Amino acid sequence: MKEVLEGSHAVSEAVKLARVQVIAAYPITPQTHISEALSEFCADGRMDARFICVESEHSAMAATIGASSAGVRTFTATSSHGLALMHELLHWASGARLPIVMAEVNRALGPGWNIWMDQSDSLSQRDTGWIQLYCEDGQEVLDTTLQAFRLAEMVNLPVMVVLDAFFLSHTYEPVDIPDQETVDRFLPRFSPRIQIDTKNPCAISQMAPPAYYMEMRHDIHKAMRQVESRFEVVEEEFEAIFGRKYGQMEAVQCDDAEIIMVIAGTAASTCRHVIQELRSQGEKVGLLRLKMFRPFPTKQIRQFLGETRKIAVIDRNFSFGLSGIFAHEIRAALCNHDKHPPVFGYITGLGGRDVTPEILKEIYQITKATPFPKEESVWVGLNKN
Repeated sequence: MKEVLEGSHAVSEAVKLARVQVIAAYPITPQTHISEALSEFCADGRMDARFICVESEHSAMAATIGASSAGVRTFTATSSHGLALMHELLHWASGARLPIVMAEVNRALGPGWNIWMDQSDSLSQRDTGWIQLYCEDGQEVLDTTLQAFRLAEMVNLPVMVVLDAFFLSHTYEPVDIPDQETVDRFLPRFSPRIQIDTKNPCAISQMAPPAYYMEMRHDIHKAMRQVESRFEVVEEEFEAIFGRKYGQMEAVQCDDAEIIMVIAGTAASTCRHVIQELRSQGEKVGLLRLKMFRPFPTKQIRQFLGETRKIAVIDRNFSFGLSGIFAHEIRAALCNHDKHPPVFGYITGLGGRDVTPEILKEIYQITKATPFPKEESVWVGLNKN
């Protein structure tokens, strides 16, 4: 069944179809619509779930950790400073190997106070042990949320489903909503591997002295290393049932491209049109859309980017004193590779500013005309004084 849904409600519909049992959430723009819809589903009986109203995002993650530790399928959602407030407990969720799923709506961090799109909030949590998956449109949001539960429960790690503020969270578009029976074939009821049980007492998140702590962290790393292959299995099963597949990243006309533009989120849709226009003018340009950021898919990055002449990375984020975060990660992935094309980094679209076709064409022309990057990141689209 197709419905015209905003991106936030695509998340809510997926959570309902996933038969989530406990939701804990605190409203924050632009995530609020996700939680509002889910609270209505729980109140009117469309979901057989407990909705926990809490006093902060920190409490939301604490309640979700408690519910997941008890062995039920759990969900929460947040954005921006709400995610920053959760930071401490993100480590506790991954360290306890809990398969929590969270929708994270990318929003700028203040000051200045800004409610619009920026990737810095989710990317600043990249070392917390959460899987991160970035979405382009409403259909991908719904599908990825369903896949996230399956993936989280396979590897016992939490998953963050990331979508752009307003460009996606508040934009309406046709979305195919599968029926419950079909979803149940793909995502069976939760059977926890980690669970508080009075009949089988155990300690969770206990003291870990030096003799044990390092091995625990190594186990999390090993689980992360399994994510890429497990994600492929999840996608193959999803495609067999629903006919859709996204991949850890999507390559568009990269086979013969001399310059590949790398981007994540909704701006990829604009970039597709720019690539098509430039191709019609004889330019050998391609697009690589990043979906999976944690774990970072180094092998595929090398596969798709190692043969091109130049790489142009568009970051809607910035690590102060360094560069755009995606550009930095790609440089790191290629540094020990035998083929290491120059990586040109560009910062644009911060705080909800539009990433227009003109900006993307300018980025392409700068990359084409410049033999080698003169600086780590070039800021494009700044207002002129």
